[in-house]
Amino acid sequence: MLDPSNVFLTGVALEALSQWDNTLKTFQQKLGKHFARSEARRAAFDYIQALLSPVERKNGWQIAEQVGDVNPYRFQHLLGRAQWNADTVCAAIRQYAVEHLKSETDILAIDETGFLKQGEQSVGVQVQYYGTTGHLENCQVGVFMSYISDKGQTLIDRRLYLPRSWTEDQNKRKKGAVPEEILFATKPQLAIQMLESAIAEGIRPAWFVADEVYGNDGSFWWWLEKTAKQPYVLTVNKKQPVVIGWQRYRAEDLLPQSDSQQWQRLSCGAGSKGERYYDWARVPVNCDKSDGFQRWLLFRRCLEHPDDPRFISYYQVFANSNTTLEAMAQIAGQRWRIEECFKFAKDQLGLGEYEVRSWHGWHRHITLVLAAQTFLSVLRHQAEPVIDRTTPPLTVAATGSLAAFKAARGLLSG
Repeated sequence: MLDPSNVFLTGVALEALSQWDNTLKTFQQKLGKHFARSEARRAAFDYIQALLSPVERKNGWQIAEQVGDVNPYRFQHLLGRAQWNADTVCAAIRQYAVEHLKSETDILAIDETGFLKQGEQSVGVQVQYYGTTGHLENCQVGVFMSYISDKGQTLIDRRLYLPRSWTEDQNKRKKGAVPEEILFATKPQLAIQMLESAIAEGIRPAWFVADEVYGNDGSFWWWLEKTAKQPYVLTVNKKQPVVIGWQRYRAEDLLPQSDSQQWQRLSCGAGSKGERYYDWARVPVNCDKSDGFQRWLLFRRCLEHPDDPRFISYYQVFANSNTTLEAMAQIAGQRWRIEECFKFAKDQLGLGEYEVRSWHGWHRHITLVLAAQTFLSVLRHQAEPVIDRTTPPLTVAATGSLAAFKAARGLLSG
């Protein structure tokens, strides 16, 4: 039996450490060129390093202490007055993620998450819906895009949602340093902005997924179909209007009978307890088929409550006309992975632990968190094949220092 304390003496472990070091150097080279001054570049790398560390809270003072600074002034300057463009760095993060995680069935997902606030000074803060509690809370809301593939997932873009109470108040705009060109945009409009940026950079995923906020917005999915020509699976509510022939229906009107042979039992992917099985059915609805695409309503019902309408989920799907029901179920089952991105970024990387109030400060902190998460996702994909070649040693070492090292950096398999 291998002594866990000697795991770093094995050749494979040394190979893994070398792989991690090379991945870090490549990543720094990718981002470093977007910082004109060496001081800002070093501060950004130190900030990302601290985000990756096990420090309990990722606030200014603890980040400074983690990297050996006596005060947080260097990082306050980085997030405030330093000369660098967060959008340009974010674009580099997107390219790095796609370059290393791309697969034939890659997915872009959009969702929003909130950040609780005590006061009223942080840009974009107001009493609004907070998804974590399901209630109205005093918070900021960010709309995010994630890249999902069979090689990993990571957040790759972000937009701060700015309510009308901010866009139409010049005093608030000035205090929050909101750029003049920023106007009110709904969450689906912010999603379109991020998708336009991705498409302009040559990122064309196999699928796009999002929840009801986006699926219920007709102008959003119409843009996906007509402008982006992007296959999608969007959650919708039971009253979603559709047309078949010349007849208009609501989604719930087309739900197959509980004993219908239209229902098929399919897995939508593996979860923490194994394969996730549901019953699935679909109905084609009117769609312009000139490009070989078809639109469907997709239904999912819970196995334990097949006759309870509260356990029915509805989706609108737009895809190639030969797409199978099994493929749709698989893609619908991947949307939860952006929630995993949020959880990890908040729990481990300080996504919501910032101490900035301005527009630029928010986007800069969030961008560096996205950089940390993307680095870890790529590192995990590249390093695990090396680690997996030593299954017996790593099984023995599961409670040793290597496991702790990987767990602290999100590198352990779920």
